[in-house]
Amino acid sequence: MSLLKLRPSLLILATVVAISGCQSGSKRKQELAYVERPVEQLYNAAAVQLDKRNYPRAILLFNEVERQHPYSEWARKSMVMTAYANYQARDYDEAISSAQSYLSLHPGGSEADYAYYLIACSYFDQIVDIGRDQRTTELALAALQDVTRRYPDSSYARDASLKIDMVNDQLAGKEMEIGRWYLRSNQTLAAVNRFKTVVTTYDTTSHTPEALHRLVESYLTLGLRDQALAAGATLGYNYPTSVWYKMSYRLLTKEGLDPEAVAPKRTLIQKILPGGK
Repeated sequence: MSLLKLRPSLLILATVVAISGCQSGSKRKQELAYVERPVEQLYNAAAVQLDKRNYPRAILLFNEVERQHPYSEWARKSMVMTAYANYQARDYDEAISSAQSYLSLHPGGSEADYAYYLIACSYFDQIVDIGRDQRTTELALAALQDVTRRYPDSSYARDASLKIDMVNDQLAGKEMEIGRWYLRSNQTLAAVNRFKTVVTTYDTTSHTPEALHRLVESYLTLGLRDQALAAGATLGYNYPTSVWYKMSYRLLTKEGLDPEAVAPKRTLIQKILPGGK
C-alpha cells in the first residue's frame, strides 16, 4: 500500500490523539476528539499506524482525513485505505462496505481497480469448506469475475484469475458432495444433474474425472447404456491414466461395453446428456 502513502521525506508532526471510548452493545468503539490538523499530517499518521498493524487506530485516522478534508485527494485515498485496513483486520463486512462506498462516490477514481479487488478478496477469504453453504463462494466468484472483466490487463486481474480457478474447484467440489449423497440415497436422476453440472460448467477443475465416472455409474444404474458408454469414452479420451477411468472401464466391460471402441469426438459430451444426439 506504499503507493498511497506520502513520501517519507514529508515530516510527520507529533500529535496527541485524544481517544474517547463509548460502549455499543458488546463492542467498544473509539472516536478521535476533533482537533483540526493538516491533511498530510493526518494521512501520514494513519499510514504509520497501518505499517505498525495497529488497524483500529489507522482506521480512525483515515476516517479523520475524510471528516476534516472531505473534498481532498487524500480523503478519496483514505476511503480505500480504510477498506484495506479493515481487510487486514479481517473485518470483511466493513472492508466490503468501505470499498463499495468509495466506488459509489468515485466510480472512475484511480483506486477503483483496487477497490473492486478488495471486495473480491474479502469474499474470497471467507470461503468455507464444501460441507457448508456456498453463498459466499458464489459472491467471491462474481466479484473476481468483475475484476477480470473491468481490468483485464491489471495485476489484480491476473491474481483474480488464479483465485477464480480455486473458487470453481470449490463449487465443483460442492456439486460432487451433493451428487454423491444423492447417489447413496438412490436418487440417481438428481445425482446425474449434479455430476453433469461439474462436467459442463466446471470441466477444467480437478473434479471432472470423478464426475464422469459417477455418470458412468449413474447411467448404468438407470439402464442408459449409450450415455454410460459416452461418459466412459470421454473419460478415457481425456484422462486415460486416471484411476477413475480404470474403474469406469471395468464397469463398462462387465456390461459388454467397450469405451475404447468409441471414436472420440469433440462433441462426444453431448451424448452424455439425456436426449443428446
